[in-house]
Amino acid sequence: MSDADTSHKTANVPQWKREEVDELVEFVDSYDAVGVVDLTGIPSRQLQDMRRELHGQASLRMSRNTLTVRALEEVGDGVADLTEEMTGHVGLIGTNDNPFGLYKQLEASKTSAPIGAGEVAPSEVVIPEGDTGVDPGPFVGELQQVGADARIQEGSIQVLSDSVVAEPGDEVSADLANVLGELGIEPKEVGLDLRAVVADGVVFEPDDLAIDVDEYRADVEAAAAGARNLSINAAVPTARTAGALLGKAAGEAKSLGLFAAVEDEDLMPDLVAKADSQVRALAAEIDDEEALPEELRGVEPAAAEPDDTESEPDAEPDAEETADEDAQETADDAEEDDTDDDDGAAGLGDMFGD
Repeated sequence: MSDADTSHKTANVPQWKREEVDELVEFVDSYDAVGVVDLTGIPSRQLQDMRRELHGQASLRMSRNTLTVRALEEVGDGVADLTEEMTGHVGLIGTNDNPFGLYKQLEASKTSAPIGAGEVAPSEVVIPEGDTGVDPGPFVGELQQVGADARIQEGSIQVLSDSVVAEPGDEVSADLANVLGELGIEPKEVGLDLRAVVADGVVFEPDDLAIDVDEYRADVEAAAAGARNLSINAAVPTARTAGALLGKAAGEAKSLGLFAAVEDEDLMPDLVAKADSQVRALAAEIDDEEALPEELRGVEPAAAEPDDTESEPDAEPDAEETADEDAQETADDAEEDDTDDDDGAAGLGDMFGD
């Protein structure tokens, strides 16, 4: 807005209105995030309680809508978009918290409240089964009149089953409002409903802010695990995957060395164990012990080790700290596969170069 337009608008404005606009501008400028909240239907006592709960975290400022609109237009910087929300009984709310934190705080501060005659039921209204605690009298007729399954039993008025007395959108009658008030049922939820909030020039609607934090955290963790998994499978080294990649490479190198019977000092214990297993498997297949050397007569096949290492490093993306162990287990799996050949003689032939 140009200086000329501002001067034209304020030329005939009373002093108190100009001062009020200046205070509203100062209020908007003093917070990182500013929003518009709906105050409709909030009793003054509960509104004061809410303002006390917000103290130190957010501030509420109410004024005439026309003056608030003028202040928002003067500030500009994105908050002018909030002028569209300045209808009805509304106020400004300012905070240095982020919009998501503000929305969560406002939702948590909402409380139940009695519903009055003529108001619309926000949800299904149920009078629950049980003892009302009211002595026998005309009240049982009032309950029945509004649709409750009520009887006098055991010296008091009791509701025999959960009774739906209003559906969402129904207008609450005076009789129903009185009955609900007598029973202490408060079907209405009151609080500061955030219409919109602006932070860093960006307008956030309530639907943008109503997120499930736990679900969002789980999604982020899954995405991070998936990215790490992709990095390992594609052999892209990063600070977080270098250890796992080295472990995987070491496991694969060992597996290759065992398969090719490379006579390496580090592999010799495993190669000897592999040869022993293959010899035992072959000896167990021969029925004629006379055909066997004396040291192999009556031997049993080597007991198979429990196969509990089927997963590769990328099979458990959430367990980053066990990636090196998983990579080693991959090599062990390859070794076990070699020792479980159906034809033990073929393995023995490999060992002797036939």
